[in-house]
Amino acid sequence: MLDVRRLRLLRELQIRGTLAGVAEALNFSPSAVSQQLSQLEKDVGVELLRSSGRRVVLTPAAEILVSHTAEVLRTLERAEAELASSLTTITGTVRVAVFQSAALAIMPDALAIMETEYPEVRVEMVQREPESALRETWARDFDLVIAEQYPGHAAPRHPELDRRTLTTDAIRLATPPSDRGRLHPASIERASDAAWVMEPRGTASRHWAEQACRRAGFEPDVRFETADLQSHIRLVESGNAVALLPDLVWIGRGTSAQLLLLPENPQRTIFTSVREASSTRPAIVAMRAVLDRAVRLVAG
Repeated sequence: MLDVRRLRLLRELQIRGTLAGVAEALNFSPSAVSQQLSQLEKDVGVELLRSSGRRVVLTPAAEILVSHTAEVLRTLERAEAELASSLTTITGTVRVAVFQSAALAIMPDALAIMETEYPEVRVEMVQREPESALRETWARDFDLVIAEQYPGHAAPRHPELDRRTLTTDAIRLATPPSDRGRLHPASIERASDAAWVMEPRGTASRHWAEQACRRAGFEPDVRFETADLQSHIRLVESGNAVALLPDLVWIGRGTSAQLLLLPENPQRTIFTSVREASSTRPAIVAMRAVLDRAVRLVAG
């Protein structure tokens, strides 16, 4: 009978691309991963891996095994969820991937509720960009992801992941206080001469912001680039830049910045995703319900 643990290593190699990547993800040494995969080849009696430069690639036989391994892992995950549902106490660990503004605005209340009402559930949180976090949740690095989707920019879709809307928030033009900075545009159309701060290229927010400026008739002068939205806020409040920021970043803090509505009132969607096989696990069900409550607290 084939060893499920070795089969999982083969699937991880397909996902991660390198033995070192598999070792890092599973806290093994690269040599241990290599030995286990070599033993799997002996077990099945066919070649599973071939060298390609400094990398190894899966053979067609290995791809067949990986496709079946994915179904085996889904079955085991569903079994774990059903077993957990049969218990009278909600326990376990929920690994959450979350982007910055949700980590600051939503997670503190959610964690406090979880600690009070579900003390035997351990919640682990890591900040990740939504695009990578969705893939990593599909790859089983996380149990739940809080992600975002900007108008007209669909977030990546991955097999096995569900999607549930958590909330929406408006995106506004943030400009310096009237007593700071040189330019105080009254609309996005009048911000063509302003210095802009945006997130790095390749992010959904950056793409959306650039498109919004282009629809307004100009190419933005992006002088400042950072993924830290708290830095965006400080650059705006100090009079050094303007920015397009979603409402969630202002939760729990006042601001001296001027926040201006945009044409058509664009809304960002914030959603959660989990693997469908684990969606009924009580700790995950509880975490999602608590996130809904935390959003209502924030909005209230």
